[in-house]
Amino acid sequence: MGRILHRTASSIREEDSGRMAATVKLVPVQEAYEDLLQRTLVRICCDLGRLIYLASTRDYNSGAYHHEGLAARFRPEIARKALEIAHRQVFYRVSAYSLEDLVEELRLYSEASRETPQEVLRTWQKLEPYRIAVPMEVNPVVARLFLSNVRLALAILRFRQEPVPAHP
Repeated sequence: MGRILHRTASSIREEDSGRMAATVKLVPVQEAYEDLLQRTLVRICCDLGRLIYLASTRDYNSGAYHHEGLAARFRPEIARKALEIAHRQVFYRVSAYSLEDLVEELRLYSEASRETPQEVLRTWQKLEPYRIAVPMEVNPVVARLFLSNVRLALAILRFRQEPVPAHP
């Protein structure tokens, strides 16, 4: 009986230390995530801009995220996880926007660009660079809906920016 209790107590200690190790790992990721929000993402004009920025921190060949500043303040693997979480969260937030809100996000994003808003819209319609904004581990239905909604929002915004023909 004493032996069974000892094993049970030992396994409980192992479980507790496992939970504690998981908690210890999550704390630096949360700190890195907060750092990313407060130092970097807050400076970007809109959620669509944040989404594009976060997607740009991902290597296209490996899918691994990298951010020099976060990697320097935290460990590279902590920075990668924080970027991955932030990317997924911003993606789901933008994916939930109404079409009208997405049109407004596109307007803000195109106006904040170094290019003219018309050039951004034309390029986005032609090259579809927003496709890279989709994180790797997301619901495929949400990803397809996002891509479809961005195409629609681009068409709407481009239509709104076209000059109204003068009536004779």
